[in-house]
This record gives sequence, C-alpha cells and structure tokens, in this order.
Amino acid sequence: MTTNITLTMIKPDAVSKGYIGNILSDITSAGFTIIAMKLTQLTVEDAKRFYAEHQGKVFFNDLVAFMTSGPIVCAVLKKENAVEDFRKLICATNPEHATEGSIRKKYAESMTRNAVHGADSDASAFREAHFHFSEREIFYQL
Repeated sequence: MTTNITLTMIKPDAVSKGYIGNILSDITSAGFTIIAMKLTQLTVEDAKRFYAEHQGKVFFNDLVAFMTSGPIVCAVLKKENAVEDFRKLICATNPEHATEGSIRKKYAESMTRNAVHGADSDASAFREAHFHFSEREIFYQL
C-alpha cells in the first residue's frame, strides 16, 4: 500500500526548545505539504497504544515517560515517496550518526531525545496518521 503520506511528531524535547518553526520549515523546504497538524499532548494510555509494538522492550517505559513529558506537534505530510523521503530528511535515530543538515543532526540531543518521529512504512504512516487525526481532519487535496 503506497499512500504518499507519512506522519511526524515533533517530540517534547524539540517543542520545549522552540524548534517547531525551524523543523516545519525544513519539512516544507524539502517538498512536503502539511495536510493535517496539531499541537497536543499524549496521555500515558495514548503513548502506550501508539508505541504498542515496543511493549516489553527495555526502553518502552522511558519512551512513554518521555513522549508524555510535554506537548508534541503531530503532522501528516504528503509527498510522492513520503515515508522514504522523510526518513532520509530526519536521518539516523542517533544524531551522532546523522547526516549533516538532517533534522536530527540539527535538532536532536541524543538517541532517545531525537527531536522527531517518522513513520517507518506506508502501513505505519496510515495507521499513525489515523491515530492522531480523524479522516475529516486530513486534507488530502492540498
């Protein structure tokens, strides 16, 4: 299933440092169209559901605590080859291994405080977009 959409979340570390505008500018400069967006905060239950695939892993509780520690910005992005192109734009999970100029190289603190989330597949992008947004909140025609 190719959807040409992906989901990103600007994480609490980047929001608290005031990087929202810079990150959104990087995203749109890379040719993505924002077709849904909101500032919100995950509850513990929301974070556990969103990251359910990681339940039982050693980092799960820390991930849930971090993702509920402050507001996030969720956005659905549209572009041909959205998932793959966005993964290239944000780069490696660990900013020490990220390419110069990538979002994580510029804004991430560490592997766990890595500024942004990006869906890892078309199926995940669709599921994650609909986790945060109803169908009427996503403007595919933009």
